[in-house]
Amino acid sequence: MKKITLLFLLLNVSFLFAQKEITGVVKDNSGSGLPGVNVVEKGTQNGVSTDMDGAYKIKVKEGATLIFSYIGFSSVERVATNNVINITLKSEGGEVLQDIVIVGSRNAKRTVVNSAVPIDVINVKDITTQSGKLEINELLQYVAPSFNANKQSGSDGSDHVDPASLRGLGPDQTLVLINGKRRHQSSLINLFGTRGRGNTGTDLNAIPASSIKRIEILRDGAAAQYGSDAIAGVVNIVLNDTVDEFTGSVTYGVYNTNAKGDFPAGTANTDNNRLDLNGNGNSIGKNQSFDGGSVKVGANYGVAIGNKGGFANFTTEYINKNKTLRPGFDFRKGFGEAAIQGFNLFANMMVPVSDKTEVYAFGGRNFRDTDAYAFTRNDGARVVESIYPGGYSPRITSNILDNSIAVGFRTTTTGGWKLDFSNTNGKNLFHYYVKGTLNASLENASPTEFDAGGHSLTQNTTNLDISKNYDILEGFNVAFGSEYRTEKFTIFAGEEGSYATYDTNGKAIIDPTTQSAPIDAISGDARPGGSQGFPGYSPANTVDKTRSNVSLYSDLELDVTKAFLVSGAVRYENYSDFGSTLNGKLALRMKVNDKFNVRGSVSTGFRAPSLAQVYYNLRFTNFSASGASEVLLSPNNSPVTKAFGINKLNEERALNASLGFTANFGDFTATVDGYYIKVKDRIVLTGYFDATVFNLGVDKAQFFVNGADTKTSGLDLVFAWKKKIGSQTIGATLVGNINDMKITKVKNGTLDEQIFFGEREKAFLLASAPASKFGLNLSYERNKLNAGLAFTRFSEVTLLDYQAIEPTADYASFDDKIQQAADLYTAKITTDLTIGYKLSKSTKLSLGANNLFNIYPDQQDDWVEGGGYWDAVQMGFGGAYYYARLGFTF
Repeated sequence: MKKITLLFLLLNVSFLFAQKEITGVVKDNSGSGLPGVNVVEKGTQNGVSTDMDGAYKIKVKEGATLIFSYIGFSSVERVATNNVINITLKSEGGEVLQDIVIVGSRNAKRTVVNSAVPIDVINVKDITTQSGKLEINELLQYVAPSFNANKQSGSDGSDHVDPASLRGLGPDQTLVLINGKRRHQSSLINLFGTRGRGNTGTDLNAIPASSIKRIEILRDGAAAQYGSDAIAGVVNIVLNDTVDEFTGSVTYGVYNTNAKGDFPAGTANTDNNRLDLNGNGNSIGKNQSFDGGSVKVGANYGVAIGNKGGFANFTTEYINKNKTLRPGFDFRKGFGEAAIQGFNLFANMMVPVSDKTEVYAFGGRNFRDTDAYAFTRNDGARVVESIYPGGYSPRITSNILDNSIAVGFRTTTTGGWKLDFSNTNGKNLFHYYVKGTLNASLENASPTEFDAGGHSLTQNTTNLDISKNYDILEGFNVAFGSEYRTEKFTIFAGEEGSYATYDTNGKAIIDPTTQSAPIDAISGDARPGGSQGFPGYSPANTVDKTRSNVSLYSDLELDVTKAFLVSGAVRYENYSDFGSTLNGKLALRMKVNDKFNVRGSVSTGFRAPSLAQVYYNLRFTNFSASGASEVLLSPNNSPVTKAFGINKLNEERALNASLGFTANFGDFTATVDGYYIKVKDRIVLTGYFDATVFNLGVDKAQFFVNGADTKTSGLDLVFAWKKKIGSQTIGATLVGNINDMKITKVKNGTLDEQIFFGEREKAFLLASAPASKFGLNLSYERNKLNAGLAFTRFSEVTLLDYQAIEPTADYASFDDKIQQAADLYTAKITTDLTIGYKLSKSTKLSLGANNLFNIYPDQQDDWVEGGGYWDAVQMGFGGAYYYARLGFTF
């Protein structure tokens, strides 16, 4: 037995020694690294792709031959006699191809360099290994010029899903694709003082970073190519397809609790006044130097299927982030970021059926359990002293589930036509649970937790895409296809105690003429019903609505000469609930010389109103510095909405134009693109109208309306330089966005403009389009060491607080009231630092800090929307974050 074991060990050792690791860089004739080159061990299914710099690493058998292949270049074979093999591929006489992209063009030969529209290609593996940022929104916020996202607090569901946008437009005006297929949106609609107020959007954080190969961001109107939601542009997420490599990481980080500001003694979440996260009610906890402790664990592994390039790539990711608490006021003792516990599974696979046909599938499951504080109840009829002596801060928790699956096949006919047929199904489920709360009308008998119901959105999309490239002039690509999509939006009720008001006998009030709620002995007010913090959805709120749409498109690209490209697209869409629309796009690119391109486009676009915007409804308690009020968010088809003269929601219509250039001078590249976006009939959320006349048991009502026209102009720029000097590599990238949005018209009809869409609501919309953002990223690599230093400048932002809705009679004039309501956040610069060291060939340790110098926005007063000392501006209000990350590759 011992001899057999020894023989077994010797065989394994000899096998290990028979393996060797080959590294190198693949370049083109100009000396630039080529990303995406296929490097395969001849006669096997063992292969890798080069990274964004053209580098690769592969383990092969002794004496193996490597094949290097890339579209547009002659293939090269090399015997692996050395451990380092550098390759220069020669063009097959055509244009040198770099960064082939899926989004922005249906021409399989189109790249970032020769595209007629601006496209960012972001290597997620690079930025995740050199950053402590945990979520996709955070990553893109600091590397994409006009991408904006921020954490919320005191915004109910928006505390749990971060709204994100391109070029200052709404979260629902950016389309998200995965592997070129439409991703479903969240069922959440953003309310209150959040960015993206009145919008739905796609939850990018539901996609694990470990599963992503790269992200392509098309910064141009693309509704004529991809349909609704693409007014601002398109984010396409390309999933990992590597095989025979196991990669993973473990990251741990904490936030600095030393918030910068001049806070009065006794301010919540300052020394000796921190809300006890483990307590009940408003009890005080221990002082802490750090909070928001977070752990993220990710792993990715792929296996080859067959010997013709088939693969199956799998990702799992776990995240656990605790709450952060920052200085707030007595009515908002739980001000800070939500806690998140999430688990992800994702897969991407492709199986060749023949030399010209392949079947593919991808999808996954994301589950998140989130927990955020609502506004504090200190006294009055909403407090039951026997349960919470001295008051309480309810917690809005949620279970968020995203499931998705896409299945399809691609084939090439004998005539050269490429066919792609697919079906993609996705669903978002958002289920609320309110904890640390009570139903005051039940008094001492009230539970302290409630199932508050929730909402869901299901989307199913069937696509047929057909294309062919002809040798006409310098190349002519024809693409056309169709899409059929169905959507379903539901609101489901919570348990009775989460929404009902009970009478003095503990029975739900059905007849207010014979039943009455208990009276609070101290205030003399009737005790309100429903779960405090977030009232549950009642059977009266339930919704189950569907719609469908069918679309046809055609997309043509002609390289008239090697220097001149012209492309055009037209798309027809018909929705079952509001009708049809026809949109078009024209784009041009002129190559002035080998180093300089000029490009531009003009297009029309649209965005269909979401089902949530049409049918969402809720009764809630709105808290401000002047007190609490009961509000009805009335659905668009409600008689109450119609009584105020609010019309049926129609699509938003857009006109986009862009003009820019690209330049490439060896180690230095630059892109500069100006844009103009005019949107008519933007869907917005109104202010609060007096609704007491309707005897609905609420004080105010608000609605979704096609309420405003906007005009946005701006400039995106990306300057990048990278140089290898001996064993050192030095890089610098400057990304920037300059943006100017104007509200050109408010469509209030006969309604009071200041209530319909007043100065405060306008300020929220404009704050989603900050005047500028610039980021300078510096990198250094030498042998086992790498370091990164990043500076990000966030521009000045002005918001209007609750003073804007105070009676004008309390001020010298309306202008004086608006001036006093203005909260000015001056420009700030944050600094990120990371240092990494390879402990071995397979492991790397990184240490770093985001917002190294603990910079905060300017301090404000107690009129601020979220109840803390800061609004949810782009730079955030969490302060410095310190982290350590251990990465490994086998």
